Amino acid sequence: MMDLKNQRRLAAEVLKCGENRVWLDPDNMEEIAKAVTRRDVNNLVKQGIIRAKKVKGNSRGRIRKRMMQRAKGRRSGHGSRKGRATARLPKKRAWIQKIRPIRAYLREMRDTGLIDTSTYRRYYRRAKGGQFKDKAHVKLHLEMEGLLKGEQHE
Repeated sequence: MMDLKNQRRLAAEVLKCGENRVWLDPDNMEEIAKAVTRRDVNNLVKQGIIRAKKVKGNSRGRIRKRMMQRAKGRRSGHGSRKGRATARLPKKRAWIQKIRPIRAYLREMRDTGLIDTSTYRRYYRRAKGGQFKDKAHVKLHLEMEGLLKGEQHE
């Protein structure tokens, strides 16, 4: 095996890449050994006897798979969380998501005539005070107090 360090170094400069990326054709080692100047190396590059290998990249396949899982809502258990629950879903956002359906439900009940305005106002204020955890809870309260007009109680 002949020493081709100088040729490899020249080739790296000619190809504008690192020495480790320089590929020397194993069938033409004698010809490569004769190349002493940059011009010689350049001619060998044009002939295809010396080439630059492709840049190795990092595969994103595993990351893509993980992101797809995350999109489905997986990989979000306790071990993956940083920050408290209110950092992940702020209190205000949680409140908005809770209060809007309740208020919409009360509005609908009032507009369709299932509850009167005074009941609506009373329940609206209770909702604002955080008495109900969801829409079903409001409905349960209204049914228990017998305030829903359109229903028959036996």
